[in-house]
Amino acid sequence: MTEKITMKADAKHEDAARAARAEKLRRRFPTIAELRRRARWRVPRFAFDFVDGGANDEECARRNATALSAVELLPRYCIDTKDMSTEVELFGRRYAAPFGVAPMGSGGLMWPGAEEYLAREAQRRNIPYILATPANASIERIAEIAPDVFWFQLYRFAANDHAITFDLLRRADAAGAQVLVPTIDSAGKSKRPRDIRSGVKVPFTVGPSIAFQVATSPFWAWALYKTGMLRSENVVPYTAGRATRDSTAEIIMQVRSSGSHTWDELARLRDRWKRAFVVKGVLHPADAERLVSLGVDGIIVSNHGGRHFDGAPASIDILPAIVAAVGSRATVMVDSGIRGGLDIVRALALGAKATFAGRPFLYGLGALGEAGAGHVMDMFFDELRTEFQHVGVRSVAEAAMVTARHPGAWRYEGNQFVSP
Repeated sequence: MTEKITMKADAKHEDAARAARAEKLRRRFPTIAELRRRARWRVPRFAFDFVDGGANDEECARRNATALSAVELLPRYCIDTKDMSTEVELFGRRYAAPFGVAPMGSGGLMWPGAEEYLAREAQRRNIPYILATPANASIERIAEIAPDVFWFQLYRFAANDHAITFDLLRRADAAGAQVLVPTIDSAGKSKRPRDIRSGVKVPFTVGPSIAFQVATSPFWAWALYKTGMLRSENVVPYTAGRATRDSTAEIIMQVRSSGSHTWDELARLRDRWKRAFVVKGVLHPADAERLVSLGVDGIIVSNHGGRHFDGAPASIDILPAIVAAVGSRATVMVDSGIRGGLDIVRALALGAKATFAGRPFLYGLGALGEAGAGHVMDMFFDELRTEFQHVGVRSVAEAAMVTARHPGAWRYEGNQFVSP
């Protein structure tokens, strides 16, 4: 009995200490923009630019933010929201909120250990965590850390009739991934000027400039020392004993050079995967229609955060057209440009069932180390509850009924896009 009382007291003390730390971080870093600025100071420039940058002139990345900011919501007042709930059901499981962590390749570049830190916090807070194929943590490790919220993003490896692709699927299945997320918007290698200037390429070489950046980023360098050299852990088993930094990177490059999943390949994947099947990277309603005909359970409307094709529309601007086309038959979600609670409510009002964000979580890690994962999640939860109060809703279902004015929306009628 005494031992149980002691354990409860210890847990209460830890909760109080965690709350005190969280409050301190809220006061120091109340916005994602402030976390981004601090991350830029703490992280080597080549690593920060890899995460922060986009394709070509980075117009698509800016377009995502601008389009979200342009969406206006019409609030309703005189509504008691004290019993609000942010919970949402996705594919038969209830999550604590309609947002999750998007897949991010080489997240450890922003902060070594990023994937494990984010997965652990996602499990604790009960929000979806999507592990990227080119992550710096393995399927098996993340499944161990976050068994209840683990989703797996699958890229395409065309060689040998997709031997690697289907073995990754097998491993995700064996590990108990809740959802498989094939991604279709990585059609080829993209031009990222920041990476070109930084010398980030395959094979990666550490020249004088990069060595200097690491040497002058002591917090990052110490984190790397503790976690060890970054590798694309999910492809290590396929390097024939050559599990070096360069060999895993070379295999990952096959993803870019082999193009997007074909319709036939998606059908084969759907046939083999028996749990929830969500395709990420959808921007055309006709593609969404075809995916539904293949039996997908969900779609993530996405332009990859502007990292691949600079001419793509903002994800939020194409979302209503996808919802109109397939929203009654599949779970439609969205990413690209989500920066907080207000953006989440905007997406819900436009028909999304959930949202995903990537860069904000990595900015938090870059700025604060391990503590950044929890801080950004705290921020998203707090802002979501605040915005629910401001628009006068008590649930995700009610948020879907909020009246929105959306000037940038693409209109899709009669199987074709029409001018606004």
